Amino acid sequence: MKEIPQISEAEYEVMKVIWNYEPISTPEVVEKLSNKSDWKPNTIHTMLARLVKKKALHARKDGRVFIYSSLVEKDQYVEQKSKSFLQQFFGGTLHSMVLNFIENDQLSNEEISELKKILSMREKKEGEK
Repeated sequence: MKEIPQISEAEYEVMKVIWNYEPISTPEVVEKLSNKSDWKPNTIHTMLARLVKKKALHARKDGRVFIYSSLVEKDQYVEQKSKSFLQQFFGGTLHSMVLNFIENDQLSNEEISELKKILSMREKKEGEK
């Protein structure tokens, strides 16, 4: 798997817009982020430039604007961040995290039922192989 750049929480918000609408122009990114945050256009431009420098985004000039597309797949990024989170807080094991939620009564009965369904579907899938 290719190396995925470190992306801050704010940059992640920019990436979510890119992933949802790519290819997307600078004015479109600014418009979409301005609708859901109090960021100024210059702040958004700075984050776009940082993401290009980090090789998370590709920018191509089209007339007077840049068109952005992602160089990092959303699924790859989420997988990497999930593994990093598990490693940092739960020694890299998913069962430790789930156990923590169960032991601290942080899962509702509905969530436990949903987990059981997911596991059951996974077992059926494995049985078909």
